[in-house]
Amino acid sequence: MQTSSDPVPAAAPILRTRDGVTTTLTLNRPEKMNALNAEMVEALLQAVDEAGRDGTRMLVLQGAGRNFSAGFDFGGFEQASEGDLLLRFVRIEQLLQAVWHAPFATVALAHGKNFGAGVDLICACSHRIGSADSSYRMPGLRFGLVLGTRRLVQRIGQDAARDVLQASRTFDGAEALRMGFLTGTAARDEWPGQLAELAEHSSALPADTTAALLRVTASDTRDADLAELVRSAAMPGIKERIRAYRAG
Repeated sequence: MQTSSDPVPAAAPILRTRDGVTTTLTLNRPEKMNALNAEMVEALLQAVDEAGRDGTRMLVLQGAGRNFSAGFDFGGFEQASEGDLLLRFVRIEQLLQAVWHAPFATVALAHGKNFGAGVDLICACSHRIGSADSSYRMPGLRFGLVLGTRRLVQRIGQDAARDVLQASRTFDGAEALRMGFLTGTAARDEWPGQLAELAEHSSALPADTTAALLRVTASDTRDADLAELVRSAAMPGIKERIRAYRAG
């Protein structure tokens, strides 16, 4: 029995549930707006890898609390070395690549205010459903980080991607749907019905055929994307750039 003097167990960074061949991963740091700390990224990487081996046909990503994700967790960045920060950015890029190239359908359910790498994670999914209150902002270039840019171009086109990223501007769910960032919008109480339709659709073909279809219809720029990220994050002064960005 836990006593008042016992430490309170830390909440799991993600929650994993299974319904038939659908696996749902819930980002579970609502007190931090589901910001992506190192522990959560590693847990997501492991879960996506496991889904590739356990018969999952559809992987759903959602966020607990008031939003999907606030992106990179800057907590403690002052104490981290630049090498540690670089590794964290690399692991996020590898997570985005794992979702983009997953051999099964991937679904992001987005609500609330979402930022940076959290928006990149939504973008990496093959189906992207947002609530009416959802909004998106990708400010990484404000501190010189090139993350997820080619995937965004694949979703919304070169001109729109340049417009969004150059100004680091926020776009809402309606605009996200118009430009193709979202594949659909729905109220949160409508999500179960949406997921049921997507689950049926995702199992229409045999698993191997679905994997082949996804493989040949997803451009593979993994090496180039990782190189661009490392080049941008490894430039001296990343902590100073982050500090200036956070200071406004």
